Amino acid sequence: MYDAVVTPSLNHEPSGPSPTRSSKRAVLCGITYSDTKQNKLKGSINDVRNMRDLLITRFGYPREFIRVLTEEETDQRYKPTRQNIENSLRWLVNDCQSGDSLVFFYSGHGSREPHHNNDEACAICPVDFQKVGMILESDLNSLIVRPLKRGVTLHAIIDACFSGKILGLPHVYFSLDKKWIEDIPPSALDKRTSGGLAICISASLDNQEAFDTSTFNGKKNGVLTYLLSEVLRKLPSPTYGDLYDLIHESLDIINQGCLLNTRILWRIFDCKLSQVSFSH
Repeated sequence: MYDAVVTPSLNHEPSGPSPTRSSKRAVLCGITYSDTKQNKLKGSINDVRNMRDLLITRFGYPREFIRVLTEEETDQRYKPTRQNIENSLRWLVNDCQSGDSLVFFYSGHGSREPHHNNDEACAICPVDFQKVGMILESDLNSLIVRPLKRGVTLHAIIDACFSGKILGLPHVYFSLDKKWIEDIPPSALDKRTSGGLAICISASLDNQEAFDTSTFNGKKNGVLTYLLSEVLRKLPSPTYGDLYDLIHESLDIINQGCLLNTRILWRIFDCKLSQVSFSH
């Protein structure tokens, strides 16, 4: 008989009285879909660990104000179900105040769903999406974009397929064209914040796939998550332009075979991740 292996929780429960709020809060969600027969992911929890460590060690986020949702968590509140993800996002923006710095990180499957006027909407897939449905861009916009008050900043990092417009933000930066475009939905829904700032960094456009690979360090990692965290560890306060340039420089080096000359990298990076979209 073998003892079951219990993975330590990534959610920190303070031993004494905990502070009631922090100006730095984060929700990190990584889903492997380990109970499904198809479409399992291997790098999502590594991505969450990577991002959690980055927020704590480089940006000073308190452990007790980083909420982690993965299938490895034994507390049912932290399983990445649709209800738990939505409740956690409400917690993230609840009573937000000027000076707050909020982070939503997601590593998992993304999808496209029929929406208004034969249009399609970006969506993320909770672990129970086959039973309760996906979380659409309009849902995410309502949950964590529109509540943002003046002086509040949200950074969303979405390492998923079809995620270019996942927060439904009104402006999108297309890196290959080096220009911003206005993105007004067919429904003419107001997608702006309540005075705050929302920035979304996505692994793909809304018609592209994203990938993970074990080539970087021998462990499965989302390509965007790994490169983004490496850049921010070396340069913790870049401008958005610097961040974009450095990520693309890394991709260019890989594509040219100068750093990691393997067939799988050429297959993964061949035009698939030549664009990272920044929205505000």
